[in-house]
Amino acid sequence: MRTTDCCDHGPRDEAGRRGPAYRRALWIALVINASMFLVEVVVGAAAGSAALQADALDFMADAANYGISLLVVGMALHVRARAALVKGVSMGLLGLVVLGSTVWHAVQGTLPSAAAMGAVGFAALAANVLVVGVLWAYRAGDSNMRSVWLCSRNDALGNAAVILAALGVFGTSTGWPDLAVAAIMAALALQAAWATVRQAVGELRRARVRQPAGAGRA
Repeated sequence: MRTTDCCDHGPRDEAGRRGPAYRRALWIALVINASMFLVEVVVGAAAGSAALQADALDFMADAANYGISLLVVGMALHVRARAALVKGVSMGLLGLVVLGSTVWHAVQGTLPSAAAMGAVGFAALAANVLVVGVLWAYRAGDSNMRSVWLCSRNDALGNAAVILAALGVFGTSTGWPDLAVAAIMAALALQAAWATVRQAVGELRRARVRQPAGAGRA
């Protein structure tokens, strides 16, 4: 019979049963994100683009998140929920870093390279569409799995926005479209962080309620 309790072995607690396939998906996502981080951190700095630099930080955080997820696949739900809590906090910190970078570029009046933004934006979008496709089956899992999906979704949306920002920079000859996209990406990171932390905390509370007497020190 179908159950919706996060502490039961229902539809939201399937990481253990789907372990091998999920691990493969995470490894693919980790390699793609780590590679794109290296590309964007170099090109973003050279092009003076806040949006590309924000996206590079996002790729770095996601690669770390996928690594954490690989470590906890198949473990108890409360362990995966704690990992998701850590990832949610890291996403929130990333959002704050991106906001700070956006303000710095605004003060400096940086004019980024539209051509570099567009080229890397298209490459990053293709990479993240691939990651989203690989992780699509795991978008509605527990908080740990959902945090992975939210990271990938935000990346794909961010890449599309970078491409639009490149067009805006080219058309206006100002850096404001780049700054606007960086701010939007920061907001997406903060929203995903809140959603992940809220679900993880709820799962931890339910796990404690259902924990057998005497098992607290296990």
